[in-house]
Amino acid sequence: MIRIYFDYISPYSYLAWVKLAEIAARHRRAVEPVPVLFAAILDARGARGPAEEPARRAYLIKDLLRRAHDLGVPLELPPAHPFNPLFPLRLTSLPMPSEIRHALIDHLFAATWAGGAGITDKKLVGRIAHEVGLPDGALADAETPENKARLKAATDEAIAAGAFGVPTMIADGEMFFGSDSLPHLDRFLAGGDPVDEDLVQRWMSLPAASQRPQATRT
Repeated sequence: MIRIYFDYISPYSYLAWVKLAEIAARHRRAVEPVPVLFAAILDARGARGPAEEPARRAYLIKDLLRRAHDLGVPLELPPAHPFNPLFPLRLTSLPMPSEIRHALIDHLFAATWAGGAGITDKKLVGRIAHEVGLPDGALADAETPENKARLKAATDEAIAAGAFGVPTMIADGEMFFGSDSLPHLDRFLAGGDPVDEDLVQRWMSLPAASQRPQATRT
C-alpha cells in the first residue's frame, strides 16, 4: 500500500497523483488517497505555503512547468490561486468505493490543473460527483459534522505521521515528500534505497552549534 496525503490546492499533489499509479502498478501496490487540508498542516508547522511567499510564487510556475514537462503531465492554471478547497476535500473524504474515489480525484484535479473550470463552484463539483457515480445525496453528506470531522482526523493523522506539506507519500513506514520524490519512492519500493540509517541517526543527534533568530511575521 502507498498512502498519499494531498490537497487539490497543491499543483505538486496533482503531478504526484497523476504519476503515482504507474509506480504503484510497477510494484504491485495499491494507492490509498487521503485528502487533507494543506492550510491546517502549515498552521501546525508554523509555516506558509509556497504561493504565499512572493519570491517563491514567482518561481513556482516555472518550476511547475518544468516538472510537468519532464513528467509528461498536462498543466494549466486554475481560475484563481490560492482558492478554498474545503468542499471538494470533504466530498472526497466521504466513504465510497475506491474506484469511485480515484475517479473523483482524477476529475477534480483535472478541473483544477488541466484546463477545467475550477472546483470552487459547488454546482460544478456536483456535476463531477454525478459523472463519477456518487449518489445524489453526496453533496449534502459532505457537509455533515461527521464528515467534516473525518477530514480533520485525516489531516491530524498526516501531521502525526510527520507530514509538513503535500503531497506526502507513505510506503512501508517511509515518508516521501513532493512530486520530485517519486523517483526515490520508486527506487525504495524496488529495494534500492541508498539511505544509510546509521548516518541518519548520527544526523539526528548532531548538536546545534548555532541557532538563527526566528523572524517576526506580520
